[in-house]
Amino acid sequence: MNERYTPKIIRKSYPLEINIFILSIIFILACFFSHEMFEAHLHDQNDDTNVYWGMFLVGLAVILMVLILWEDILFHVRVKIVEGGLVFRNHQTKLVTQVLIYCVIPVILSVIYFQYDVKIFHFIVWAVICLVPPIAEKIVSGINNYHDFLKLTDKNIEYKNNKLVGNFELKSIQNIAIIEDERKIIHKIQLFFKNENHVIIDLDEMELDEFYDSIKKFIITNYIDLLKTN
Repeated sequence: MNERYTPKIIRKSYPLEINIFILSIIFILACFFSHEMFEAHLHDQNDDTNVYWGMFLVGLAVILMVLILWEDILFHVRVKIVEGGLVFRNHQTKLVTQVLIYCVIPVILSVIYFQYDVKIFHFIVWAVICLVPPIAEKIVSGINNYHDFLKLTDKNIEYKNNKLVGNFELKSIQNIAIIEDERKIIHKIQLFFKNENHVIIDLDEMELDEFYDSIKKFIITNYIDLLKTN
């Protein structure tokens, strides 16, 4: 094998200042556009119905939603280095943190609904914006792929994809094929064994999108003698 490819951090977030600036813009826009949700006017200074606090809560809920969707802000994408290779898997504490953040959103929306006079249609629209995207985009997928991983070492290839599991020694593998989509992005790995059997590892089903480039580079660099070319 050639010199080992061992990345630690796959992708870093933007600098803190840029993240704060972007989040601030999103927060201000959310606050500004949310005023239509409230029956009271902006100039109403009654402490019980002051819509500025309501608008602040809407902006906060939107920011929490963004933090779940925009994972790079809170979570760097890393690989785990093990003896002889790497393990590519979802950051499991990430999902727990995302779920905890998500649970705060309905609490905020409940406070808005019961504390302020709201226009029900506008409230539903904002509730859908804050509640649905995180569930549809990140949380459900994270739960479904919570235990999935791909382990590549100089001795074996191991993986788990929901109910599919495998652990194969390199000495039993004849060839390894990288299967790419129309964009030339790796999304499957096919293993051809010396006993003429074969296995396809579906990376696109394992929520390992952030690791595609690193997986491909690792295979090309460390399994060059086994790599099957067209």
